[in-house]
Parts: sequence; C-alpha cells; structure tokens
Amino acid sequence: MAQKIFLIEDETAIADSVEYSLENEGFEVMTAADGVAGLTAARTAFPDLIILDLMLPRLSGLDVCRTVRKESSVPIIILTAKTDEVERVVGLELGADDYVTKPFSVRELTARVRAVLRRAKNSAQAQNEMQLLKAGNVSIDLARRRVTVGEKPVHLPLKQFELLKTLMSYQDKVLTREYLFQNVWDSDANYDTGTLDVHVRWLREKIEKDPSRPRYIRTVRGVGYKFVAEADNKQN
Repeated sequence: MAQKIFLIEDETAIADSVEYSLENEGFEVMTAADGVAGLTAARTAFPDLIILDLMLPRLSGLDVCRTVRKESSVPIIILTAKTDEVERVVGLELGADDYVTKPFSVRELTARVRAVLRRAKNSAQAQNEMQLLKAGNVSIDLARRRVTVGEKPVHLPLKQFELLKTLMSYQDKVLTREYLFQNVWDSDANYDTGTLDVHVRWLREKIEKDPSRPRYIRTVRGVGYKFVAEADNKQN
C-alpha cells in the first residue's frame, strides 16, 4: 500500500509540481490550499507524513503545526522561505521533523520525505520492541497486557502478570524473593515467602509444559527465582 503524503500549500505551481513528483515516486498525495482546510483534512485523512507551508491563508502553518502536534505524532516537514529563520526555528520547536527552504528542488524534498518516513518507521519499530517481552515461546505484549504461550493466549491475574513481567524483564538474572515481593506486591514490609511461592507455582502451571520440571521459571535455592532464556533451555 502506498504511503500517504498530505501537502498543505497555497502556491498552485509548487503544489502541482510536488504532487506530480511524489506520485511518480509511488506516494499517494492529497492536497489542501489553506490552513483551515488542511487542518480539517489532516484530522480525518490519517496521512503518513504532512508537508506544510508556513505562509498559508486563513490559518498559518505554525498554527496548523501546533494543533496537529497536540493531536498526533505524524511526521511534519515544513516549507519556509530563506529569510524565515525565526519561523523555521519556531516550527521545529513546535514539533516539525524537518524543513526545506524555498526555492527547493523536488528531488531534495523527496529525499527528505523518504528520510523522515524511514526515521519514523525505525522509531515505531523500536517502540514496539520496547512493548514486547519474549523468551522461547512465551511472549508478553505490555501495551495490551496480553500473554501468549506459543499461539495460545493465557489469562493471568494481575499479580501473576506482574510477576511474569518482572522475571522476563531480567532474563537469566537471579531475583531474590525480597526483590520480587517488594516489586510485584509494591511493599517494603516483611515479605511473605508463602505468597510468592504459591504465585510462582500458579504461574508455572499456566506457562510451563511440565510444571514439575520448569524450563523457564527456575528456583535458585536459598535466593529466589530466575527466568531462563531459550538458549539455556536446550538442556530440558
């Protein structure tokens, strides 16, 4: 599916040239000729990137940028005149991702569009990776608070979920019973060994193939527990 570019530019010659060139590069292009129409469309079109002229009728590009950035993280490239250094700086401070000064070559603009889209994609991938914990066939989607073993979803009550999340966040590291109790139960009081051990047992029953011989949640005698990554599970 083609990536969608939204161009807000009131100079017809520039808008037509940019639209033609970007479409030849495989992008889907939408246009608006003033700030009010641009802001209205930006809220409903869900573009992958906005190219925004700062000197617009009805509503300035800076106001459009300010409003869009409050509502969305969509990448924004601003178009400015060479003499508009103050506006360019303000645009970047308002959250624009890049700028191109007029007059510009469409080739340069296209290169900047691709670079900004690439950075946005990499940032999104990094964010998604931060929201996912995985070891072997056990995965936790932190954003959705969803646990799966293989392809099977596993329902965990809150404390079991927090316990698994804590263990998987420190794979192959031994976590003491005191540490687990204080972090999962959010308590600095004397920890309850029985409560923790029962929750570990319940958790093993839900994620381990053989709870009596756990491959993931290992007991470290006299210390606590550790979640063993897949590499070490070859012995089981």
